[in-house]
Amino acid sequence: MTTHATGTRDEWLAARLDLLAAEKALTRRSDELARQRQALPWVRVDKDYRFETEQGTVSLADLFDGRSQLIVYHFMFGPDYKAGCPSCSSIADAFNGFHVHLANHDVTLMAVSRASLDKLQAYKRRMGWSFPWASSHGSDFNFDFNVSFTETQQRDGEIEYNYQRGKHAMDTEPPREPLKQFAQTCGTDAKTYARDRPGMSAFVLEDGVVYHTYSTYARGLDALWGMYQWLDRAPLGRHEMGIWWKRHDEYETR
Repeated sequence: MTTHATGTRDEWLAARLDLLAAEKALTRRSDELARQRQALPWVRVDKDYRFETEQGTVSLADLFDGRSQLIVYHFMFGPDYKAGCPSCSSIADAFNGFHVHLANHDVTLMAVSRASLDKLQAYKRRMGWSFPWASSHGSDFNFDFNVSFTETQQRDGEIEYNYQRGKHAMDTEPPREPLKQFAQTCGTDAKTYARDRPGMSAFVLEDGVVYHTYSTYARGLDALWGMYQWLDRAPLGRHEMGIWWKRHDEYETR
């Protein structure tokens, strides 16, 4: 017998209408937050970042691919990883479906990681992805946008991530069990794994000048994580007890 509250259709409808009012308020608030994001001041990017792509070595401006807007997903795939982060992989599974739509709305979606291009391409083939992915190996790009850190920063607790400086959840000693599990699936140790973090950054190209407009990290990425948007609407919600997700080719067939 169910332990959840039950009721009549009329009782359900009354509760649903209360929830609808709250959902509409959240939608209006979300619209306002989007306007606030777009109103942020732009910061000119003067450093000459270089990236390795299928088209060769390119600049940050080249990543726009002829469009005026660029969204970069900072994919956790460090140079010493053997495979990409499972969480980033879950988020990126949705990119194939919408990067074409973004491209036809003057926005280029690009994943960027510190791993070498050959590693990224091999993993991309394994996952069956088609969205563009660039390597920032040897560049300051990841470090300047606070998604990669040196061993010294890690040791001294001088990591600035998600607009906070100091130790974060990924920097605890000893490492938390989920962190060790993720590191193991990437073929590395927890400390090496934690020197790269997830995030997204947006840029605009105007009159030949690139400007940084927005970045978000950690749970700021929740809205981009498609499976959670569906789970939040499922009867039992996220219903999580530990790490349950895997790369899409690692689940048992159902």
